[in-house]
Order: sequence, then structure tokens, then C-alpha cells
Amino acid sequence: MIWLLAIGIGASVSAGAYLAMSRDLLRCVVGISVLAAAANLVVLASGGARPASPPVIPEGLERLDAAAATPLPQALVLTAIVIGFSLTCFSLIVVLALKQRTGTSDAHDLRAAEPPPEDDGEPALERDPELELPPEDEGEPR
Repeated sequence: MIWLLAIGIGASVSAGAYLAMSRDLLRCVVGISVLAAAANLVVLASGGARPASPPVIPEGLERLDAAAATPLPQALVLTAIVIGFSLTCFSLIVVLALKQRTGTSDAHDLRAAEPPPEDDGEPALERDPELELPPEDEGEPR
């Protein structure tokens, strides 16, 4: 059973990495989501891939049976699923807004939207003159 789970995790990581390295932004988002699902499978597999009794302490005992499932990986995966879903939704909204604004979802075409570099080779930044600090006088101590 663990070998089948390991093969499934490997296939998920491979597919997620392939999609995440795509030029299309929507495929990148889907690839990151698949990688998150593969990470969840790894954490879930760490709890053991065997049939187990529910992680409930029977009445009169003070600890779980040895055959009980470990509840910690299940709780971590449940939390990671919620966080991954919210990250995927946010990423989809950003990608859709970017596509509406620029008209493309190709990562290489989006490089044209960046401002050209300045004379010193550093990337150009849009400066707001109202937010700039006045020049400092070098002769006056603070």
C-alpha cells in the first residue's frame, strides 16, 4: 500500500512541477495546487498507510491504543487543505485580473509590461514626487 502511495505522490509532484514551469499563468496556478496536494499526501502518509481504529480514547483509558490512527497528520493536512484552497483562489483572482489588464496570460509576454531599466542597469521604479524625502545636507550633523 505504501508503494502505491509513493508512486502516486511522485506522479503528483512530477505533474505539478511540469505545470508550474509552464509559460501560461493558469497552468502555473494549477501546478502549484497539485504540488500542494502532493505535499498533503506526504504528510498524510507520514501518519501510516494502514487501516486503523479512529483516534478516540475509550472510556476508562488515559491514552490511545497502539492500533489507533495518529490524529496529528490528519489535523495538519486538513489545515493545509484550507490554506491551499485559499491560496489557489487568490492566485486565480490575480491571474484573471492580470489577464484582463494586459490581455495575455503568457509569462514571457508580460515582461514587456515591466518598465525599462535605467542608465545604471537597475530596474526603473515609479516614483511619487510627493513621497520622496528631501535631499540631506552632508555638512550638517544630526
